[in-house]
Amino acid sequence: MITEKLREVLKQDGVVAIATLGQDGPHMVNTWNSYIRISPDGRLLIPAGYMHRTEANIAFNPEVLITLGSSKVQGLHGPGAGFLIKGRAAFISSGPDFDLLKSKFDWLRATLAVSPDSVTQTW
Repeated sequence: MITEKLREVLKQDGVVAIATLGQDGPHMVNTWNSYIRISPDGRLLIPAGYMHRTEANIAFNPEVLITLGSSKVQGLHGPGAGFLIKGRAAFISSGPDFDLLKSKFDWLRATLAVSPDSVTQTW
């Protein structure tokens, strides 16, 4: 499900938007493309320094939407490639997924692990 094009985008500078839905309504938080790692089983592993509201929303409803892109990667119709990822998320505070990101981001308090249900290249 994780394509080579998506892997290429993740190596570039760019903003990632993560949308969740909680009891108080929708919420969005951002991170950077280059912060995301892909687990051997195809989950997105995202370092969480704060993201407290995101964590509360995921406890209420684990479904997430993620958009990301890069102007430096060839897209469907010219320069620029972007993706919409729909999936289910969980916060992890111990174990191998946590340790992997903690070794790269000393400010990490948890790992946001996203299991994609669909990955769509949008442009």
